[in-house]
Amino acid sequence: MTAPHKRSRRAIALPLGMATATALAFLPNVSASAADTDGSATRTATTTADATALSYVVNVRPGHGTSASVKKAIAQAGGTIVTSYDQIGVIVVHSSNADFARTIRGVRGVQSAGNTRNAPLPAQSTTDMGAPQVLTAAQEKAASAEAAAGQDPLESLQWDLPAIKADKAHEKTLGSSKVTVAVIDTGVDDTHPDIAPNFNRDASVNCVTGKPDTTDGAWRPTAAESPHGTHVAGEIAAAKNGVGITGVAPGVKVAGIKVATTAGYFYTEAVVCGFVWAAEHHVDVTNNSYYTDPWYFNCKDDPDQKALVDAITRASQYAEHKGTVNVAAAGNENYDLAADSITDPVSPNDGTPSDRVIDPSKCYDIPTQLPGVVTVAATGAKGIKSSFSNHGLGVIDVAAPG
Repeated sequence: MTAPHKRSRRAIALPLGMATATALAFLPNVSASAADTDGSATRTATTTADATALSYVVNVRPGHGTSASVKKAIAQAGGTIVTSYDQIGVIVVHSSNADFARTIRGVRGVQSAGNTRNAPLPAQSTTDMGAPQVLTAAQEKAASAEAAAGQDPLESLQWDLPAIKADKAHEKTLGSSKVTVAVIDTGVDDTHPDIAPNFNRDASVNCVTGKPDTTDGAWRPTAAESPHGTHVAGEIAAAKNGVGITGVAPGVKVAGIKVATTAGYFYTEAVVCGFVWAAEHHVDVTNNSYYTDPWYFNCKDDPDQKALVDAITRASQYAEHKGTVNVAAAGNENYDLAADSITDPVSPNDGTPSDRVIDPSKCYDIPTQLPGVVTVAATGAKGIKSSFSNHGLGVIDVAAPG
């Protein structure tokens, strides 16, 4: 989309080929192939929902017996199960029953439950990908001619690469093609000529509804959506191919795990789906440049928000236990995440926000502040903290260009 409801977190430059957020993005909105330039690549799939329904996560003790009894109770409480992640004990539910969460919390075996949003589920959604845009042969030739010897056309403008000595590392290795970095974000356009050579389709998916959609191309952003995920993927692994920029690790594979709605919201059920998918599809690293909507900070003394923290913690730790390194941007509000208190003026961002004072040791920016997640602050071209970057002694693990 042209203007997301809020900023997506700036991508961060990291070891293992994670993203760097310079303002110098690779050539935007171009496709690797001239095929379907008439728009025939467009694919539309429509879904409908009850205009009063909300989405919920129900967290139970993992185990078939508990899950089965709770699923029966969910139906009796007016819920419809979208999907169930039995391996971590998280069930995604839609319900129009205003008392659903309160009712289901009283069911034996339920450890927490809460609504994942304040706005009702959209009545309609689409996966229209739009028509690709293609570089002409003359444009490709001109771009290649501009490149310095051994460099991509815009590589000399990428201050972030020498800042972390990635340019020197490239003299030794461009990264291993056995490594896959998944961008959990707004989607990745794998037809982009800087992305296509390193794209891992098998590890890519659309998780927006909380249930994996493996339809070909479902991981791409639609024509109306933010290209942020594609930008991040390029910063991680844009190919060294005479086009655009060079990624931090241009030899690794990159996958797209789409979790953002068309309106730009990253809801809990989608993020849970993303982490579980990464865990089960041999993803080595996930990049998370967002906070989970609608709460900037989720407080565990609120039963709804506690359920969101519980669900994503289970999913991220499941991925970690499967060998995935989860990395998240610290955020862009210049908050001290180690302070005694922070005023949060933006939550809930899909309802009516109001100022609330929270304790960041008890209310969490997720997935950034979850156990086991590598939290990354941003630095500028002079090597000092970027003015916007969140920070905090004992909270930040790495600082890098952003």
